[in-house]
Parts: sequence; structure tokens; C-alpha cells
Amino acid sequence: MNAPTRKAPITGRGKARRAGGKTQSLPGAPGDEDFEAAVLRVPAGLPAKEASAGAIHASIKPRSMRHGWMLVEKSAEWHGYSQATRDKNSRLASEWLASPVTEGADLRWADAPVADLRRRHVKAILADHAATPHKAKHLLVMIRKIIGEALDQDWIEIDPTHKISWQPDYAGWRAWTADEMRAFLARWPAGTTPHMAFCLALWLGNRRGDIAALQWSQRQTRALTIRGEKRIVPGFVLTPKKRRGKTLFVPESTMLTAALAAAPRTGETVLMTAYGKPFSPKSLTGRMADWTASAGLPKGCTLHGLRKTLGKALAEGGASTRQLMDVLGHDDIEHAELYSREAEQAILAVDAMDKIAGFLDE
Repeated sequence: MNAPTRKAPITGRGKARRAGGKTQSLPGAPGDEDFEAAVLRVPAGLPAKEASAGAIHASIKPRSMRHGWMLVEKSAEWHGYSQATRDKNSRLASEWLASPVTEGADLRWADAPVADLRRRHVKAILADHAATPHKAKHLLVMIRKIIGEALDQDWIEIDPTHKISWQPDYAGWRAWTADEMRAFLARWPAGTTPHMAFCLALWLGNRRGDIAALQWSQRQTRALTIRGEKRIVPGFVLTPKKRRGKTLFVPESTMLTAALAAAPRTGETVLMTAYGKPFSPKSLTGRMADWTASAGLPKGCTLHGLRKTLGKALAEGGASTRQLMDVLGHDDIEHAELYSREAEQAILAVDAMDKIAGFLDE
């Protein structure tokens, strides 16, 4: 017959005496599984709770998204990837985990409990990246890796990403038509803030946050040799937030130069509100919606749509994938190729149809 199990003497609320006379705090409360297990372990000089393979740093919240990603990076599957693949996925995970769960929220995805993730959250994440479908795909794969670890660790019982497609349910931002751009410029002439915002978004191809933060000091003139010809080229030195510290020099178009000449210079940033303050990215989006409505344009004419307009025009003009990347600031060649493939397909299709235009005339 086995001897009765000796329990640690309770010395006070939530504490027990360890071998050697020292006391240790116990997890939970009497009756809890963790508490009762600790009462049995403490007399032998063992820690109150058995360490697991997923032991984490104190700064990481247990069963959080960051905890789940930490387990992904410790898995055998992860170490089977190439270094380039691991680096790419780690950068994507770091960026996403550091982002707020909703715009303006204090809670970051890193600290959000995996068990709180719902299908609507995943769909919202994908919708936010509708304009970058390849990134949306990689984000979903990354989240599913975290979910897989959470299922293995019994944190959750249901996969909230089950059968969710990485492609959003709607087309996302679209390019502006030529008629829409003419209508906007007719309503908002040079010298107005809407005109300046339009020109910056169209001719620099930047995202809204970079446009809102653009400063006059970023405008430079460079002496360049292009196709054997020496030229003095005005433009802007851009540091896109999503380009990981890299800079771009984007030359000014004639239209942008004229817009800058007509714009009042009242502060450090090129765009200023009526109150003499820089725009926030969110407020600039809201104001553009007001400006397009005033010009009689339909919904869908957005700042990011002007970025797509530039990419489409460059591709149709014969710009290479590398040129598209260096103007728009893409790191992902697959994303830049979306523009060139669309343009190339249209050109090849027209050329093919031209070849058989008279095949019924004989």
C-alpha cells in the first residue's frame, strides 16, 4: 500500500513551505488544478509549476499571438525553411504583431490572446490588405501557423481561419479613370490643398501615411546621366515606412512641379490643414472622400487608387518590373508584376487580334 501523499504545509494565503524552510507563492486558488499540483510539488523542492517546452520570457503574455509565433519559430517545420524564407516571414510577423488590433487602439496583435481571434477579425485583416493581395496571402499563412501551434498546445479547439480565402470579397482600391481625374482637377485647381494632395498621390505613388508626412526638405535636385545624357532632375527623396529603411528618389512630373510652385508654403510638411497643422493619415483619407464627393465623383476614388493609377500608367507605358518597384517602393517583385502582367496581357491580346482582323474578309 502506498504511503499517503505529503502535501506542503500552507503558511498563508496562496503560499506553501518548501524544503529548507522557505516559502513560495502558489498559482491559483485552493481547488484549482494548478494550485493542487503545486501543493504536491513544493515539498520536494520543485518549482510550483512544471516548466513546459513553450516557456516564455516575462515580457510575452502567455497564449498570446506573440507566444504562438515564438512556438512557430521553434518548430521543426520552421527550421526546414531556407534562411531567406525565415527572414521574410519574421519581418512580416514582426510588422503585424506590432500593429494595433484596430486603428488607434492601444492593444497590439502581439498581446492579443489567440483564443480571442474570430473569423471576422481575420477577414478584416485581409480586407485591410486588399490592395496587396500577395501580402494578404502571406499574412493568412502566418496566422494559420500561429493557430496550428495554439491547437497543438490545446489553447483553442476550433480554427477560426478554416476555409477563409486569402482573396478579399471585393476588389479593393481601383485606379481612377481619365474622366474622373479631369473632373477632380476641374473642381480643384492648382493652389488648393485638394489639388496638391492629388498631385502628390498620383505622381509620387506613395501611400497615404507617407504623403501626409512629406516635408519640403525632402525635395531635392540631382544631376544624373540618363541614356548618355546629363540632366538636372528635381524630385523627392522618399523613405516609405514599409520599405524597411530604404530610400527612393522619385522625379517630379511637369504637373507636380507646377502644383508645388502654386502651393503656399506654410509649414514643414507640404500638405497642411486649414488650421495650419499636418494631416494625419486617417484625416487625409476622410478629406479626400469629401473632395471627391464635391467634384461629383463616385465612391472608390481614393488616395491609394491614385497610386494604382500611376502603377497602371507606368506598366502600360512599357516600364519594367524593376522600374515599377523603384517608383512605387515595392520590395515584393510579385506585387510589382501585377501591373506589368495586366498591361502585357492587354497589349499581347490586342496585337494578336490585329493579326487576324481580316480573316473573314476573303
